[in-house]
Amino acid sequence: MGTPLLRFSARPVRRRLIGALGSGLLATALLVGGPAAGAAAAADGADATPTASAPSAQLPPDGDTVASPPGANDWSCRPTAAHPDPVVLVHGTFANRYENWLALSPLLKSQGYCVFALDYGMVPGITSSGSGLLLPIGGLGPIDESAAQLGRFVDLVRAATGAAKVDLVGHSQGGMLPNYYVKFLGGAAKVDKVIGLAPSNHGTTLDGIANLAPYFPRVAELIYTACKACRDQVVDSAFNRKMASVPDTVPGVRYTVISTVYDEVVTPYRSQFLSGPNVDNVVLQDRCPISLAEHVAIAFSPTALHLVGNALDPAHATPVFCG
Repeated sequence: MGTPLLRFSARPVRRRLIGALGSGLLATALLVGGPAAGAAAAADGADATPTASAPSAQLPPDGDTVASPPGANDWSCRPTAAHPDPVVLVHGTFANRYENWLALSPLLKSQGYCVFALDYGMVPGITSSGSGLLLPIGGLGPIDESAAQLGRFVDLVRAATGAAKVDLVGHSQGGMLPNYYVKFLGGAAKVDKVIGLAPSNHGTTLDGIANLAPYFPRVAELIYTACKACRDQVVDSAFNRKMASVPDTVPGVRYTVISTVYDEVVTPYRSQFLSGPNVDNVVLQDRCPISLAEHVAIAFSPTALHLVGNALDPAHATPVFCG
């Protein structure tokens, strides 16, 4: 990381993203309760939705109309000798590429990386205005299908840039989803590094809330119908049993997990860690004891972003900024 760390205040964006998460949960219930209302909402917001920066022929097969975050999806970008692997950013549940990567994308671009970001797992009619724009939110579909979307996007990036491999950086579900792609969909031959910010690598108890689902089956079904990824990420789900049926990692891929002790979403936080000789499990507060970043804010934490940069380019790692 030769470029000084971008100073970025997480608090305003954190408030917007927390608002977006709440709006997403409410939208989930509305979608299940009234598909017509959801479709109408999507139609009303169509003119307000920024378009993607990539030509339509280069978009993933499912299409994408969400604005790219600053610095991402310049399809004319060519990797350099200093940064030969393009970086693909993978957002989390109830998120989109624009809001999730407002901090990291321009930082990596300023450091000379070719940066790309996709949206996946979209459910029509569910939108968020957390950033002040009416944007679809994703990370809701079945994770195996979302991983296939990621695979198609990786192929587009490799074709456009001429790169043999990419590095994958994800947040929450987006930090775990690349591991499914690497394990089961042939991604190991196309990926050099997987870096997860608060990834749901082994599922979550949601601080114990998920354990209450059997006692409120109708509520659980309401959520899981619109957000199949939510069901997949619960501890001991069929999806997580499949993930556990093979080792955490595959040879040839380097993994970094960056967790926070204040994570209230992927719990317990140490469940995010991976086992393997090619893994670096990092607790944010071990590097910066004063950091109060939790599950959302970790994607905007200067310390966490510095750790991402060091993981992408360990040969030029710099002392970690604490703030």
